[in-house]
Parts: sequence; C-alpha cells; structure tokens
Amino acid sequence: MKTKMKTKLTILMAACGLLVVPMLKADENGHDHADHDHAKAAHAHPDKKAGPNGGRVIVSVEPHVEFLVTADRKLQLTFLGADGKAVAAAEQGATAIGGDRSKPTRFKFEKSGDVLVSDVALPDGGSVPLVLMLKATPDSKTVTEKFNVNMAVCPGCKLHEYACVCDHDEGAHGDHSH
Repeated sequence: MKTKMKTKLTILMAACGLLVVPMLKADENGHDHADHDHAKAAHAHPDKKAGPNGGRVIVSVEPHVEFLVTADRKLQLTFLGADGKAVAAAEQGATAIGGDRSKPTRFKFEKSGDVLVSDVALPDGGSVPLVLMLKATPDSKTVTEKFNVNMAVCPGCKLHEYACVCDHDEGAHGDHSH
C-alpha cells in the first residue's frame, strides 16, 4: 500500500509541480495514515435510501420527508420519523412549481390522512423540473429543493430515477423505456 501511495504522490507532485512530503508513518497523535484512503473518506456520501413507499427522501428538512409521485401523477409528501418510518403530518406545509417555464404548474398540498397530497397532477413528460418548498411549521424558514422528477425506471434498483438509490448521478442511466 505504501508503494502505491508513493507512486500516486510522485505522479501528483509531478503533474502539479508541488513539493509534498507524504505522511506514511503515524502522525503526532499516533494516527496511522498508511492503512486507509483519506480522499475516499472525505468524499464519501451517506447511503441513499428510498422512503417507505419507494420515493425520494429529502433530508434538508426536519422531520425528513419522502417525495413520491402517485399512480395518478399527484405529488405525495410523507413525513418520516427518526427510524425512517412514516409519521402523521402535523403542521408541515408545502408548495411546488414545475414543468414548462413558460407555463409552469403550481402545486398546493393538502392533508389527506397522514400525508400531504398535491391538488393537481404532475405535467406529462418523462422528466419534469420541480422546485419544492417545504416548511416544518407555519413560522419556520422555507426549505427549497430543486430536482428533476425523472419518471424513468432505474434498471439497478427498479425505482423511478427521481428516487433512485443506486450509486450514480440522476440521469446517468439515461432514459429507460424498457
């Protein structure tokens, strides 16, 4: 492993014109850097998980929320407890805007049972841009999420691309129409 690290550092130093002294031994705190790759650890992303209904989990708001397009193309928001399971919607609020920029569709959400459901359906199309605005309480700051609602089915995880949990960028598989 030390030989590979020295080779990579030599190539990097030559390419960048930098003088770098690699730390292959333990640092002043006794931490041995030779046994693991800090670059991978620093760039690791938390595991993506689908919501309980197979939708996209949005973690930028508390409680977290699952975004799902229903069979009739309405948008459903399910709030999640710390265990990732559905909890009843309380004071949360949401609005969204999406589709064609010249004639966007505006979504209002109303409580339906334990979830929030949009008043209108997602416009036709395989990939619809969407801006979702969420509020944990009526007085809290609005959290905005922007993403494409890509309705193609991922061949890896079998979820819609907008909720895909595979380790790839959204749209990396392209349009899956099989």
